[in-house]
Amino acid sequence: MSRSLAVPLSYAPAVEAPSARERLRRDLRVIADMIEPSARVLDIGCGDGELLAYLASEKGVDARGVELSQSGVNACVTQGLSVIQGDADRDLGAYPAGAFDVVVLSQTLQATRNPKLVLETLARIGRRAIVSFPNFGYWRVRLSLALRGRMPITPLLDHQWYDSPNIHLCTISDFVALCGEIGIRIERSVTLDRFGRPFALDPRGWLANLLAEQGVFVLTKGSE
Repeated sequence: MSRSLAVPLSYAPAVEAPSARERLRRDLRVIADMIEPSARVLDIGCGDGELLAYLASEKGVDARGVELSQSGVNACVTQGLSVIQGDADRDLGAYPAGAFDVVVLSQTLQATRNPKLVLETLARIGRRAIVSFPNFGYWRVRLSLALRGRMPITPLLDHQWYDSPNIHLCTISDFVALCGEIGIRIERSVTLDRFGRPFALDPRGWLANLLAEQGVFVLTKGSE
């Protein structure tokens, strides 16, 4: 007895699922690559634990977090992450000097009430601090402000001025100047374009302040 073979009418190649790293937010990919396996990491303003979960599963870090929102804390705890509810402005002073190998502050500095004190604290409690923030000197922001005369709305600065959590916006040049004033050394920096792609620009130069939509900085205690 002959047996007929079913022949598919069309063939659709399998689409490879994105890796755990590719699922991270663009600046978090850069930050994750900067952190060594098995490091002691504190992520301040960790949100739903996106970075911490990746670091714990892929790099075996001792991952801990501080998050202001109750919903963020709940999301982290659901994933089995060690996260407490706290405020970057008020609740970091109890940590001893050098308690962590790396302290992360991603897209949170502009929402703090005292950025200077927060940066000083990061440099004290961590051997290194990694800070990312939106650059208010980015050319699209400047152009929007110049042409429309109103506070700009961008994917990174996505609130109206009256309900924005971003109360201390700064440029890359402002950030570099502040680090110099308070004796914090910039060990490494990465600038990102509007698509989150890194490109090599000196953060002290005017081009970085003009072309980068966000910056990622590795900081250590001690001026350059």
